[in-house]
Amino acid sequence: MSPTIHHICSDEALPKSADVVVIGGGIVGASAAYFLARRGLSVALIEKGYVGCEQSSRNWGWCRRQNRDARELPIANLALRLWEQLTKEIGHDLGFRRCGLIYASSDQKQLAEWDKWREVAERFDVNTRMLTANEAAAAVPAASGRKWLGGVHAADDGKAEPWLAAPRIAEGARMHGATIHQNCAARGLDITNGQVSGVVTENGTIRTSAVLCAAGAWASAFLRMHAVSLPQASVRQTALRTGPAPDFGGAIYTSDCALTRRIDGSYTVAVSGRAKLELTPQSIRYARPFMPMFIKRLSTIEIGMGRSFFQGPETLERWHLDRPTPFERIRVLDPAPDMRLVATIMTRVKALFPAVADAGIVSSWGGYVDCTPDAIPVISPVDSIAGVYTAAGCSGHGFGAGPGIGHLAADLVAGDAPCVDPTPFRLSRFTDRSKIEVGAI
Repeated sequence: MSPTIHHICSDEALPKSADVVVIGGGIVGASAAYFLARRGLSVALIEKGYVGCEQSSRNWGWCRRQNRDARELPIANLALRLWEQLTKEIGHDLGFRRCGLIYASSDQKQLAEWDKWREVAERFDVNTRMLTANEAAAAVPAASGRKWLGGVHAADDGKAEPWLAAPRIAEGARMHGATIHQNCAARGLDITNGQVSGVVTENGTIRTSAVLCAAGAWASAFLRMHAVSLPQASVRQTALRTGPAPDFGGAIYTSDCALTRRIDGSYTVAVSGRAKLELTPQSIRYARPFMPMFIKRLSTIEIGMGRSFFQGPETLERWHLDRPTPFERIRVLDPAPDMRLVATIMTRVKALFPAVADAGIVSSWGGYVDCTPDAIPVISPVDSIAGVYTAAGCSGHGFGAGPGIGHLAADLVAGDAPCVDPTPFRLSRFTDRSKIEVGAI
């Protein structure tokens, strides 16, 4: 079952031309469209399904800096400021709250890792502190006599509402003149003398000299049709939503489960690190650059095979621009939840937070997290095609960092001074013999 989402309307007419075409209506694409349109550029936001329909509405909703990789922290810092700025400028609630994040653990090794991360926190001015066992027990009052050895409190981090954020940011882009086109798949690019000159959609061609591919799990497939290599692997995850329950805090992490309180009083619940990597032609193609990540996270990832081997973004299928494409055949990438994992989640929640478990399951869903070999996003020009850029491979961090990623992408597309150093996010790092260093989860 797909998660609940705020649906928005589409603009009736596809423009004949635009300064920029943004492909993908997730949090990154919507944010980029907003910041481009606010600059006075004409922007067309193209989405094969509906805005926010895939991973942007299927995540925990955390907007965090705690435990981030140092390469991502400049953009994560920016994103937190932008969440507040966007709420004010758009004039609609995105569900963003600086509720603070609470981590509790009974694993001494994990606590030592969190404590060591404070060196990174100091470099990037992140407000975080370690919790004693008594403080962790007070912050996360678990049942069943569970005793925590300690924890972390990231006081200034927060959460937003996945079912609201991308659609409302897209509506904010429309306030500045952007047009939004849902159920309108981008089939490919029109390229003239090495320069993009248009985007071919199922409803016609939009003439443009600038394209941002923010297509999430579909980005590699889209770019591959134009001989652009973007190493990407999609990891399948599961989450669920309960009914309204007592307030245990805005965002809580434990090794057993993670809880995010939604603005209606219900909870999004998941288990960190439990995911399935499905073998696909694309994952086999990129197995070598992903090997360091697979080795590092082997204990938390289940490897198997499913329908994604034969259909979806990782099949290496080719298509013609004048015929229906995989983007039209799968409007929404909506994998079924892993019901064994759903049962495990509820068992763990019942043991720690019985009042939350007693609220029952309202819905559960699956989603695909698009990862890069180093778990750092790609926000970059595509060197082989002038005027083409990509912002994808967010590796499970895209929602919270989405406004920052969208802002940087807009800076690059518009030719403005970048808001943060884009060097760590360049696409060419996978081909210029740079060492692949796997980032934090």
